[in-house]
Amino acid sequence: MESFYKALILLLAYLIGSVPTSVWVGKFFYGVDVREHGSGNAGATNTIRVLGAKAGIPVFFIDMLKGFLAVRLLFLTDFYIPETGSFINFQLFLGLAAMIGHIFPVFAGFRGGKGVATLSGVVFAIQPYATLTIFFVFIVTLLITRYVSLSSMVAAFTFPLLLIFVFPTKTPSLVIFAFILAILMLFTHQKNIERLIKREESKFSLKKRVHKPKE
Repeated sequence: MESFYKALILLLAYLIGSVPTSVWVGKFFYGVDVREHGSGNAGATNTIRVLGAKAGIPVFFIDMLKGFLAVRLLFLTDFYIPETGSFINFQLFLGLAAMIGHIFPVFAGFRGGKGVATLSGVVFAIQPYATLTIFFVFIVTLLITRYVSLSSMVAAFTFPLLLIFVFPTKTPSLVIFAFILAILMLFTHQKNIERLIKREESKFSLKKRVHKPKE
């Protein structure tokens, strides 16, 4: 019975991650599928690019909330005692399920985003102090380069380094998970890496947008 409940919670985490925030916001308020414009990505950055900051910033925080809530699902159960290795390990599985849901959302034809905002919510739920540092690294890199993709990848690889050198953890699986997430960021940003190498990647701007809200 316990295995059944674990599977049920993992499925719920995936479904939470599958909520296609940018797609629904775009279609409901603007009559636009953001995946058909800009980079074709169903994430906050492309939402800002296509619909503007007024739409993209709420999308980012809602996507972040998805990752946070998915990890916190475990607090609704009595399977594990908090702070034990098994508790944290299952939190990681929940976070990964939410990430997969965001990248391959069942509610949007399995065409989702790259998981940056959802990943932020996952790591914030597990290690908030490291997450705040990661945000700082992301913002500084973005201000210097104006490339969201590069800033996201730099921030992702900062996470496991922080867990090793700044906020050491007694759970080795958390460090392994952090490296897996960093590699996952490389995988989901393959096209961005190609454009960065060719110097064709678009720079971030809060002012530009392609579509206006429906009247």
